[in-house]
Amino acid sequence: MSVQLVIAEKPSVARSIAAVIGATEKQNGYWQGGGYLVSWCIGHLVSFAEAGQYDEKYCKWRYEDLPILPQPWQFIVPDEKKQQFEVLRALLNRPDVDSVTAATDAGREGELIFRFVYQMAGCTKPVKRLWISSMEDAAIREGFANLRPDSDYDALYQSALCRAKADWLVGINATRLFSVLYHKTLTVGRVQTP
Repeated sequence: MSVQLVIAEKPSVARSIAAVIGATEKQNGYWQGGGYLVSWCIGHLVSFAEAGQYDEKYCKWRYEDLPILPQPWQFIVPDEKKQQFEVLRALLNRPDVDSVTAATDAGREGELIFRFVYQMAGCTKPVKRLWISSMEDAAIREGFANLRPDSDYDALYQSALCRAKADWLVGINATRLFSVLYHKTLTVGRVQTP
């Protein structure tokens, strides 16, 4: 018997979806039942590799090594998220899973989060997109009644990918440039952590 895998962005969303579609049996990292497996990411499970992972010379910040322009881009799963990624990889590649539903947040970041996991897991199964903005039971049911091919959201994914690459390129290169020039760490970029 084949099952459908649903991947949400957060455990709380997965729990709400699972309750509505009848996946009420809790497993390690997912819910199952009613012909569904429902699991979750923990935000960005997969991200771009750090500069030093492309080439060891980038572990030191040197002016002459700039700009750093990855080709091809590499992905990593942070250590603290590996366990849940492995759950998703196993589910995505289970023989009884015949289709996948992307149920990450409705927006460009949600699309990026799902696609990075899907790609890194090496999955090629067909994907549908659940696009909802409410976690009310009726909204979830309506969303499942109106699933769309994930390819309808390719442009959204491409815009998210472009933004993510730009953030990485500006953050890594400009931070290193100004830090080397001014002999102290100066972070530059759209994404700043306090």
